[in-house]
Amino acid sequence: MDSFVKMLDKAYETKTAKELVTAPVDALAGVSKGDAEFLFKAFGIKTIGDLAENKYFVAARQIADIANR
Repeated sequence: MDSFVKMLDKAYETKTAKELVTAPVDALAGVSKGDAEFLFKAFGIKTIGDLAENKYFVAARQIADIANR
């Protein structure tokens, strides 16, 4: 079982990474429909793939990685 399965809502636990990348962001455990609407309105994010590739989230991840070295 993939290590990210605990990060998913139950309905998405058996999906592959290829399927998850096109899943809505509220497929992530702890992300509500309201959160998903906010992410769409604020950043145009609809899917997990959109979230992963969003320039602001990518920049934040890179900054955090450098800071933690």
